[in-house]
Amino acid sequence: MTKDSTLTCEILITSDLHGHLGPIDYRSGEKRQKGLATIASLIKQERSHCQELILLDNGDLIQGTPLAYNAATQYSDELNPGIAALNELKYDAAIIGNHEFNFGKPLLNKAIQDSKFPWLSAGIIDCTTCKPAFGKPYIIKWIDKKIKVAILGVTTHYIPHWENPVHIEGLQFKDSLETVKLWCATIREEEQPDLLVVAYHGGFERDLLSGEPVERLTGENQAYAMCTEVEGLDVLITGHQHRFIASELNGVTIIQPGCNGHSLGKISVVFQKENGHWKIKYKQAELLAVDDKTAVDNTILELSSHLESETETWLDERIGTVTGDLSISSADECRMADHPFIEFMNKVQMEATGVEISTSALLSNDCKGFSNTITRRDILSNFIYPNTLTVLRLTGQDIKEALEQTANYFQKDLEGNVMVNPAYVEPKSQHYNYDMWEGIHYELHINKPVGKRVLHLLHRGQPVEDSKEYDVVMNNYRASGGGDYEMYKGKPIVKEVLIDMSEIVTNYIEKRGQIEATCDHNWRVV
Repeated sequence: MTKDSTLTCEILITSDLHGHLGPIDYRSGEKRQKGLATIASLIKQERSHCQELILLDNGDLIQGTPLAYNAATQYSDELNPGIAALNELKYDAAIIGNHEFNFGKPLLNKAIQDSKFPWLSAGIIDCTTCKPAFGKPYIIKWIDKKIKVAILGVTTHYIPHWENPVHIEGLQFKDSLETVKLWCATIREEEQPDLLVVAYHGGFERDLLSGEPVERLTGENQAYAMCTEVEGLDVLITGHQHRFIASELNGVTIIQPGCNGHSLGKISVVFQKENGHWKIKYKQAELLAVDDKTAVDNTILELSSHLESETETWLDERIGTVTGDLSISSADECRMADHPFIEFMNKVQMEATGVEISTSALLSNDCKGFSNTITRRDILSNFIYPNTLTVLRLTGQDIKEALEQTANYFQKDLEGNVMVNPAYVEPKSQHYNYDMWEGIHYELHINKPVGKRVLHLLHRGQPVEDSKEYDVVMNNYRASGGGDYEMYKGKPIVKEVLIDMSEIVTNYIEKRGQIEATCDHNWRVV
């Protein structure tokens, strides 16, 4: 868009859509004002007055909803509905997100092949060719044939800590910060762009104002360092943390548009011509939020309508029934003492692997457990990630350290009441990093000093011995050390069950037809 001696470059961004295409709450089947079909109205509105805008998706597109699960498992040979929608909206590029790998490389490769736009990730390297595994590390776009925009894509390199190794076989994940430094220097020298944009599927590891760490500096999120250490960076698009950010840091315009299609990110860069050259005059980031007045784009909705309808029918299939109560009325109460639903989760894991100690987590505060009748919707609403199971051989000392890490979830307020540690809420909700165990007895005393909160730790009525070995089943994310469970890294793997947890639960219930709610009250928070 040009006016006199100025020209505006507009960049629109979606991120972490997680399979949310239509405005649907899959837990209830009710309409919710979110999703790409709703965001599409905002995109088309922006296009109506700026035809040459740049449209990007910042990753985690093809996983996250029952629709996405159904597309990946039952209709994997067909065009993925998320890809169909991005093709229709004429996206310029997408970034590989960590959840793009959840259903394996064949599905991801097909999604890329079916895309009418490039997928970018400079730091994910093919071990055979030693080149970026998914083609281009960056693209060049021209605005009004005058402004040269370079867009570099990069993905958090922490993926091997979470992902099933089979899904990332043959790939090497280079440090994201070092990748950005290297490629930005190369792009500046070889392309000499007027605007350098990095689209990073990762988030901020430090507070934007104080610079103080807001998480352990593991390398999962490096956006703050990118803004402060990378020369010549103009715009940094972020994601992964599901935060709503539109700001500036160290002269770099930054944005993160939340998740699930609740808002559209917009970057506006105004250029002014000076001595025959276009120079950046002004940059602004803003979030265009979906509200009750935002229309749903029927063209995008129609692309997945058939699969959406089949998914709704599939979700409402009855799998089994419950005697007793497996419902969750309060996530907070569920984490304070042994709960029938958590005990059920651990029982399923123990049967699937043949071990007698298990640890699991309530994956979201929105998980409601099971009512008297269990449908596929209930299962996928509670088991929202495609986790598999891993059995680790741990020492008693490892178990104690893991329980102490779990106890960090809590702290005391000024009145002495137990509360959730703010680090598990901001900058990103991490309730899924609080684990609850079956097969052992224990108490977590939150009034005790950090690191000394685990008391009365027993196995088969006897104290857990530091040097004794125990086989413990957990999800693959936790087994890799995810959630700061460093004590699990490098421990012997006894067994792996490479089946999605939702399928394991479904099979368990279908085999019995009716399940019973039980609770042996083997642990509590004091």
